[in-house]
Amino acid sequence: MTSPINMQLDPKVVDILSQVTTATLTTILLKKGLRNVWLRGARPLRPGQPRLVGRAFTLRFVPAREDLATPESWSSPISTRAAIEDMPTGCIAVVDAMGVADAGIFGDILCARMAKRGVTALVSDGVVRDQAGVLATGLPVWCNGAAAPPSVAGLTFVAWQQPIACGGVAVFPGDVVVVDDDGAVLIPAALLDEMLTLAPEQERLEAWIMAEVDSGASLPGLYPPNAENKARYEAAKQAGK
Repeated sequence: MTSPINMQLDPKVVDILSQVTTATLTTILLKKGLRNVWLRGARPLRPGQPRLVGRAFTLRFVPAREDLATPESWSSPISTRAAIEDMPTGCIAVVDAMGVADAGIFGDILCARMAKRGVTALVSDGVVRDQAGVLATGLPVWCNGAAAPPSVAGLTFVAWQQPIACGGVAVFPGDVVVVDDDGAVLIPAALLDEMLTLAPEQERLEAWIMAEVDSGASLPGLYPPNAENKARYEAAKQAGK
């Protein structure tokens, strides 16, 4: 089930996007017509983690069915264990758990293996188990909390590297995910190059606007900037301010 997609992001791409907030990214994507890019329920398990960037490696669960969701299924060729062994260094594992909050998709052992494989982060609309152990692995996690029961108590794992719905957002393998304290945002793979230009520029503009606010400027005509303030901003940018 290994995907032919090149899952490695250029380090320059990671460096650029790691300087852009998820809030800024949602604003830019909204201007591009994309309103549904913030993954609901994916919150940082440990607040204050650094902003992270990676291509989405997708995993999908469906509702538990008693003949399939069993402890024996963990040894199946189609299992979370097998999927983890297919995860490339630098990816962000994005898991469709249908928002189920009473069955932990991964625990400390699986997260420890992901950390060893160099996975950048785990993102899910579901929950983890063994929360203290998961935190101890050092794997950055964005999810909907923690629960003691294992995944098979409420979910059946069915596939990886296929299109999924996570937090109400369509995620395709190879899309780019950015996570910070505000949550997880998806950048469609086809829009990546454009975002690398638009996102830093939006951050520069907002930094200039914030400086103007700190200096006592009023908001009308400033945020968003009218023609006069756009000209002032461009002049400041040219002057290196």
